Amino acid sequence: MKEARLNETEHGLLPEGEGWYVLNTKDAVWADSAEFGRYTRWEGNEEARFPQVGMNIGVLQPGQPACMYHGEEAQEDFLVLAGQGILIVEGEERPLKAWDFVHCPPWTKHVIVAAGSEPLIVIAVGARGKPGLVYPVDETALKHGAGVSQETTSGDEAYAGTSAVVRTRYVEGDLSA
Repeated sequence: MKEARLNETEHGLLPEGEGWYVLNTKDAVWADSAEFGRYTRWEGNEEARFPQVGMNIGVLQPGQPACMYHGEEAQEDFLVLAGQGILIVEGEERPLKAWDFVHCPPWTKHVIVAAGSEPLIVIAVGARGKPGLVYPVDETALKHGAGVSQETTSGDEAYAGTSAVVRTRYVEGDLSA
């Protein structure tokens, strides 16, 4: 297997093509959303996407959810690296702190929301290739700004009304916790 090329862009390094690579997280292209924090997936263009496993590291400010409350056909797992959070799982709240690991088998309805006064840093890993996804109505998720008012299987519908995700460079200090 050959080494993939890392191309410098205005937002950081972006892997191109198939192959292995080493990419420092602070040098990767990041994404920023006003509602859902900052994150990187370490992936590149379509040829350099991870077809089997999705993985990202997110930095959430207090009160920000990582995404909308959902369940999906694939397994997802999370590791809290720093900060405090609230796991909303199957309609219940569970506190999270550094080094807590969360396992969500397929169809477990869940979302993580940053809590406390410091940023929440969390690694998310999930299987890819399974298309099923549902965004159910849940009062607990709605209370935290992480829920939909009408059940849908469409990501476009679930995220309608939220700001666009924009590419950015790493923000110095995000991973210092």
